[in-house]
Amino acid sequence: MQFGIFYEHQLPRPWDEGDERRLYQEALEQVELADELGIDYVWEVEHHFLEEYSHSSAPEVFLAAAARNTERIKLGHGIKLMPPEYNPPPRVAEEVATLDLVSEGRVQWGTGESASRTELEGFGVEPSEKFSKWREATEQVANMLSMEPYPGYEGEHFEMPARNVVPKPIQDPHPPLWMACSSREMIETAARCGVGALCFAFADPGEAEQWVDTYYETFREECVPIGRAVNPNVAMTTGFSCHEDPDVAEERGAEGFGFFQYALGHYYQFGDHTPGETDIWAEFQAAGGVDALDEEDVLESAIGSPEGIREHLRGFEDAGVDQVIFVQQGGNNEHEHICHSLELFAEEVMPEFHDRDAEHRRQKRTELEPYVERAMERKETMEPVDEEDLPLVHPYERAADD
Repeated sequence: MQFGIFYEHQLPRPWDEGDERRLYQEALEQVELADELGIDYVWEVEHHFLEEYSHSSAPEVFLAAAARNTERIKLGHGIKLMPPEYNPPPRVAEEVATLDLVSEGRVQWGTGESASRTELEGFGVEPSEKFSKWREATEQVANMLSMEPYPGYEGEHFEMPARNVVPKPIQDPHPPLWMACSSREMIETAARCGVGALCFAFADPGEAEQWVDTYYETFREECVPIGRAVNPNVAMTTGFSCHEDPDVAEERGAEGFGFFQYALGHYYQFGDHTPGETDIWAEFQAAGGVDALDEEDVLESAIGSPEGIREHLRGFEDAGVDQVIFVQQGGNNEHEHICHSLELFAEEVMPEFHDRDAEHRRQKRTELEPYVERAMERKETMEPVDEEDLPLVHPYERAADD
């Protein structure tokens, strides 16, 4: 099993001058440390207008900065919002390819459709259309990344003429595709599309086993790849804080994880929000803060001693999970505590899982090989455009003369 770290760039109120700069600089230091320690992935979200919960609206910029001072850690969009109102498809292709070049081929292209009213209405995205926009844009960006030239497209949600979208990524035909999943239905969708499942539902190992089984059963029987390659993987998120003393681990990490969950619920389930005014941290504290946490939420997370975390992660490994992603930067969790947790985890817990990972992946490749071949046979690929059908584009001045 492999491991990732996850960033929303949470910043609870009250805010002081320089807080966002400090938040970003500390996160970059944490990623650099994770790279040195052998952590496998960093995942950076894209959210807009979600004050306190997520100050991460330009993940490609953060990941490019992370690429500069790291060597091996994979750089994951967790996720890139795909409806064209957020990101026009050719711009996504250009950004993903550029980041892949800058990072020497370390990009993981996570995708999603968005869900919060604050974001959807902020960009004028109709909720009933967001999934079809995700599907259309994701498939066409994969074509843009891998075709030279891109033949052009007239679809339901966007269109563009034939163009050669440059640059092209190092990874061929494109970086591994993932999608955000928060339900069994979305797990099945990810499997049908042949993309990795980034599960953000904070499932326990028992639930994770059901989701993993659902994913691979669906992949074997129903996969029609949305991209030009498949990425059959399941990643699960969990809260994280590691210390020799489990009580200290909980003291350092439980409140931040609790705020993460509370702020998520505020924007997606129960909160009323006035932009620039609502104080989610104050509401969280008024609701009881860390004392209001369900004890099971702490127990069913990677918050504890190395021994406790090891036992928790063995449950995910036994369930067939390919990657566990740690939510470490939540609420007011402190930079020094996050770094200590990563160092202790990498020294005391991670090696045994990494030692078993190569064999797990080898066995999985062998088992899935015939199903991957059948899936690719089902894929209807976009045909290249004939040379005589390519447009001849004149500069505006010459076009006016003609």
